[in-house]
Amino acid sequence: GIQSCQKRKRNMDVRTGFIVSLCLIGFTCAAPVKYKDCGSTSGKVAVVDVSPCNTQPCQLHKGQSYSVNVTFNSGVESQTSKAVVHGIIAGVPVPFPIPIEDGCKSGIQCPIKKQQSYHYLNSLPVKSEYPAIKLVVEWELRDDNKQDLFCIRFPVQIVS
Repeated sequence: GIQSCQKRKRNMDVRTGFIVSLCLIGFTCAAPVKYKDCGSTSGKVAVVDVSPCNTQPCQLHKGQSYSVNVTFNSGVESQTSKAVVHGIIAGVPVPFPIPIEDGCKSGIQCPIKKQQSYHYLNSLPVKSEYPAIKLVVEWELRDDNKQDLFCIRFPVQIVS
């Protein structure tokens, strides 16, 4: 088993290298973002993509909008899903407005079924009046019982 494991790892590095080189050529690409799970209770996150994002932490330019794509597996059935987004600045959560809070209008086919994988897709508008700072984006998607289908945190830097 060790050999196949090492081979698989090598393949992954090659793939990551390929994605990175595409980014460097200047394609707008979604990069898997390093995120922390902050208490997903009724689901499990697989991948978080932010685009365009070619550095870690993602640099968000004022006046632009970024797409956030979260692939997750639901552990529950839910008729609804509602997104709640905060920017955490110096440990303090500040509400971060997004255009559509309804997850069922953001790529998710509702009602949500158990053990199903979903791609949640939304945009994060960065207003020009936002300060140029580093912060952590906390993004929750809540089910019928206000439990988190996912709760993720990822660092970003707002730049002019």
